[in-house]
Amino acid sequence: MTGSSPAASFTADDYRARMERAARAAADAGLAGLLVAPGPDLVWLTGYAPTADTERLTLLVLAPDRDPVLVVPTLEAPDAAKAAGAPALTLRDWTDGKDPYAATAALLDGSGRFGISDNAWAMHLLALQRTLPDTSYASLTEALPMLRAVKDAAELELLAAAGAAADAAFEEIRRVRFGGRRESEVAADLADLLRRFGHSQVDFTIVASGPNGANPHHEVGDRVIEDGDMIVLDFGGLKDGYGSDTSRTVHVGAPTDEERRVHDLVREAQEAGFCAVRPGAACQDVDRAARAVIAGAGYGEYFIHRTGHGIGVTTHEPPYMIEGEERPLVPGMCFSVEPGVYLPGRFGVRIEDIVTVTEDGGRRLNDTTREMVVVE
Repeated sequence: MTGSSPAASFTADDYRARMERAARAAADAGLAGLLVAPGPDLVWLTGYAPTADTERLTLLVLAPDRDPVLVVPTLEAPDAAKAAGAPALTLRDWTDGKDPYAATAALLDGSGRFGISDNAWAMHLLALQRTLPDTSYASLTEALPMLRAVKDAAELELLAAAGAAADAAFEEIRRVRFGGRRESEVAADLADLLRRFGHSQVDFTIVASGPNGANPHHEVGDRVIEDGDMIVLDFGGLKDGYGSDTSRTVHVGAPTDEERRVHDLVREAQEAGFCAVRPGAACQDVDRAARAVIAGAGYGEYFIHRTGHGIGVTTHEPPYMIEGEERPLVPGMCFSVEPGVYLPGRFGVRIEDIVTVTEDGGRRLNDTTREMVVVE
């Protein structure tokens, strides 16, 4: 995982509590433990983000009845020891020429089922299976999808700051000239603004103009923005280790009545999705509320993606606001509410805020206007 680490914001006790919580969750899920490779989960649990993506095995081993152990290459052990969560775990280093899988196997129940990071290298997992053939594994997203979903007060503060930084970027970008410039030029401006307002990592800057706006994940290109274009702006990344993600749709010059009508419809749907956020509601209720508004206006077939996704130390993570997801909302969960309408060959509209569940409803972490913004 690249980008800034939140280590400076959390103490060893914070990471100890997270590791204990993860080990308990593993036991409750019937797992013998968790195996956490470099990536978002390792950063969240320990504050440690290796500086290089390496083939050498690095693995955090968590089990309900054992102290946490981080298996790490000897040459990287000094950096691991500096991580904010290092005092809460034991480092077990291994040198080149030794078998790291045998060292890891000694920490595991030889017939257990383990949760393992989604992004663990296949070569490491296969080697562990060869060493312990009676073990079995499940991805963390499958086994413990809500591991990072409920944020504490400090995490919420960091997410709010990331959202405010993204809002500041929007307030600046709406004042630049769009007409006559390439999408890629505006996207570069957005990336620069995110960094100016504190982002260390920019994950995406979608600038989808005119007919390109009908593609929700449009790859920025060299299309020249024209007068009369609707433009979907979707951008975000990491600030102090936590994510931002917001979308606003602007228009070059005066919009047509239809364009304004569709924009107002999406705004109404986004408001309905937000109003559905409350403790105990199912994730799918947020999707249903937003989708009902768009379907009721006859545009249901043009809303072609889920209403939202979780956000935290990554910009996309569980929970997901989608039909069939019956998991209840819990205070501290954070996710996007981002309905859209996409008319092929013509234009698209998306409006997105990050929302956190409170004790009695929801709170937006993005505060820029959701009204139609006209740009030059």
